[in-house]
Amino acid sequence: MDLDRIRAQTPGCQNVVHLNNAGAALPPAVVHDTVLGHLELESRIGGYEAADAAAEAFTASYDVLARLVGAHPDEIAFVENATRAWDMAFYAIPFRAGERILTTSSEYASNALGFLQAAQRHGAVVEVVPDDGHGQICLDSLARMLDAGNVRLVAINHVPTHDGLVNPAAEVGKLAREAGALYLLDACQSVGQLVVDVAEIGCDLLSATGRKFLRGPRGTGFLYARREVAQQLVPPFVDLRAADWTGPDSYELRPDARRFETWERFAAGQLGLAAAASYALGLGLEAIQERVTGLGERLRAALAELPGVTVHDQGLRKSGIVTFTHETVGAPEIVARLAAAPRPVNVRVTEQTYRYDAGARPPLRVRISPHYYNTEEELDLAVSAVAAAVR
Repeated sequence: MDLDRIRAQTPGCQNVVHLNNAGAALPPAVVHDTVLGHLELESRIGGYEAADAAAEAFTASYDVLARLVGAHPDEIAFVENATRAWDMAFYAIPFRAGERILTTSSEYASNALGFLQAAQRHGAVVEVVPDDGHGQICLDSLARMLDAGNVRLVAINHVPTHDGLVNPAAEVGKLAREAGALYLLDACQSVGQLVVDVAEIGCDLLSATGRKFLRGPRGTGFLYARREVAQQLVPPFVDLRAADWTGPDSYELRPDARRFETWERFAAGQLGLAAAASYALGLGLEAIQERVTGLGERLRAALAELPGVTVHDQGLRKSGIVTFTHETVGAPEIVARLAAAPRPVNVRVTEQTYRYDAGARPPLRVRISPHYYNTEEELDLAVSAVAAAVR
């Protein structure tokens, strides 16, 4: 990677050491310019007219998002965020009483609330697959639970919001496919920092966001829905984008993933999301993955050498997300002290919102999440700032 060029294309690098990419990454200039350019066009000629003028770019956005995850363009739906993408997929599944949902101990709170609602509404049964010795989903346990039958859905996160681990998504996909269960993967923390290939993973549905490691605009996301699966699912709500009103008492859903979209959308954001995906593809997803995980490893090793610091990351394979605590100084205080440093360092408090493993991990931790545009010197500066903050 030409790091000097990448940093020159990232204006925020001049202002702050940004290590909160698991929250919202700094966008490259092309994303900023794409979003502002379309908003300015809307202000000059009107929103509908601007959309007409950019029709080819909107069509191309599905192509580039599909290439990002190894899908077909008709398997991609643009939505306003990863949560809504996940919701549209999950709530389209027609659960019946007694059908089982298998998930992980580290599932996001929003997703877990959806599981509980399905249990209350439809009588679905939510079961948590135990962790293995590395803290990731236990494949042996998953296989046994699938063998017990009546599993409607396996729904896991690819990368938890903390703990640093990468769940073995492809191995989960193989087991789910063999058992005939649907497989929904929350990839909001993995798309943009790891190579994500839906064919290799074997997921039926995947949700992703723009604002995190993909470096896209906030308020953007997308859903992947495998062709054969999309045609079997009825979205929880539809509008004239998702379906055709064929008669006074009838309608027909679109045959592709865009049955999960709504007609009104953040048009500039969709173009900005596509610009972010194109930027990542131009750099190379394997190169991004190698650099991000390498920076994560460097950071873990350096933090682990600081007196009183405990790094809490798990997983046989680890991502670029690094979390730690100090024995006497609380996480909020460390974050505040880094933000107030002579050269501000952006990190974040990550709160234990999981309830499936409540008490198993510290409730508050410092989360540091580097990206490929960060330098080794910035990581060293962050570690020095942590050392000063806990001294």
